[in-house]
Amino acid sequence: MARPNLPLTPLDRAALERLGLRYVERYATTRGRLTAYLKRKLRERGWEGEAPADPAALADQFSELGYIDDRAFAEARVSAMGRRGLGARRIAHALHYAGIDTADAEAVAPLIEDDRIASALAFARRKRIGPHAREPADRDMLQKQVGAMVRAGHAPSLAWKIARMAPGDDAEALLGDN
Repeated sequence: MARPNLPLTPLDRAALERLGLRYVERYATTRGRLTAYLKRKLRERGWEGEAPADPAALADQFSELGYIDDRAFAEARVSAMGRRGLGARRIAHALHYAGIDTADAEAVAPLIEDDRIASALAFARRKRIGPHAREPADRDMLQKQVGAMVRAGHAPSLAWKIARMAPGDDAEALLGDN
């Protein structure tokens, strides 16, 4: 038997905190994402608290308590995306989308820069590009491979350098000067 659609009760301060706590215990998140989630819940259910609702202040409070750590989230995201072979541009976009502020994004920028070659090679290995290909690519295939690497966030110059390598070349030795 289907449950009838009951109207949702409006939120107050305590209910908003409970929603926020439940969200941060289930998901690795940022202040920006938590704020967006709480704003969505306020739109869906309404507000009946005495003072105006302030989801951003609640997210900041959770950050001060250590429930949310934007810098640690950014470091983990950079590491995971780099292992998947995604480039600096894609990683920066993901951090922005996750609500990481400029200061935290700039703090993890050296991690992105340090791993740019390893990340590009991981992508090339996964997609069988350049030194990881089974056979040399013709001109059209070469352009497609470079396009895939650029869409993955890698610099065009690095993408071309990797894609032009012959199958079986030692990529780490050839790219040591970057």
